[in-house]
Amino acid sequence: MTTVTSTATIEVLREGQGAYLPVDLDAFRAHVRDHKDRSLTPRLMSAKEAVSRFVADGDYVAYECNYLMRGPNAVVHEIIRQQKRDLWLAGKFTYVDVALLLGAGCTSKADCGFFLSTPGIQKAIDAGTFEVFEYSNVVMALRLQAGAMGVPFLPVRSLGGTDGFEHSGAKLIRDPYSGKPITIVPALNPDVAIIHVHQADVYGNARIFGTGISDVDSALASKKVIISAEEIISTGEIRSAPGSTSIPYYAVDAVVESPFGSYPGTCPGYYGSDPAAVMEIFQAIMSDTVPAYLDKWVTPFATFQEMLEKRVGLQKLLEMKRREAPAREGYRA
Repeated sequence: MTTVTSTATIEVLREGQGAYLPVDLDAFRAHVRDHKDRSLTPRLMSAKEAVSRFVADGDYVAYECNYLMRGPNAVVHEIIRQQKRDLWLAGKFTYVDVALLLGAGCTSKADCGFFLSTPGIQKAIDAGTFEVFEYSNVVMALRLQAGAMGVPFLPVRSLGGTDGFEHSGAKLIRDPYSGKPITIVPALNPDVAIIHVHQADVYGNARIFGTGISDVDSALASKKVIISAEEIISTGEIRSAPGSTSIPYYAVDAVVESPFGSYPGTCPGYYGSDPAAVMEIFQAIMSDTVPAYLDKWVTPFATFQEMLEKRVGLQKLLEMKRREAPAREGYRA
């Protein structure tokens, strides 16, 4: 057997100038070991309790998917109600959530993938009260994958030749194997992930039907995980089809029962969106009237469910559900 000894070092060719959340892989592993409850202890609680216990000022927050597509909107509303401050957002797949949380005074930084600088966002950037660090949708997903894998970075064959590279935390290095340039991006270990799912049991075993982006990686990469669920189902049902479990209970810290928790967006297979309400939120963020939007849809209500009952109404919710019924039958099949 021939032993090959290499003295090659990694040469950094270029570096982006954007800040990034530093990761301490050993500290993250220690946190998971010491703080994650692996017992079958019920984790069911209200959104108010979950946010109070697991979202702190200054936290890095990842959420899946986005405000208009299976977003954890009931939990986002609760973050706004509790006036959490100085959050760093993994605003990777939408700018709507970022604009809402910024308008509510909850965030000061965002890593972005798909992004649009709304008037409120641009005003905050110009004032120096908000920072945006640029990546891309796929790169943000890969950063979370690296965090879930427990590695400090992943190589990517994108981003390096873009203007966004300069505003990111990426680096261009010389591949020590081939000698060719390759871009690497830093891992993400968020303080908290907020994920809306179709079904979960009281322990946090969660099912997601249809497409997703980085739900599982977000859960495995984060120190704290809040699951909101359209339905709470029995553990017996979970055990009857274990292959349908997307996120295991031992990654989860809180479970929030939240029917229609993605309103006004859609939860595919369960209900469609409310087009009029979707247009209203776009109008609010593009006309820089987010505070007025929040005064109508969020702050007057003690809970998200109260908002649905008093502001939306059962008839509209049932109509949203009827429109999506064929898709749900497909999931069951």
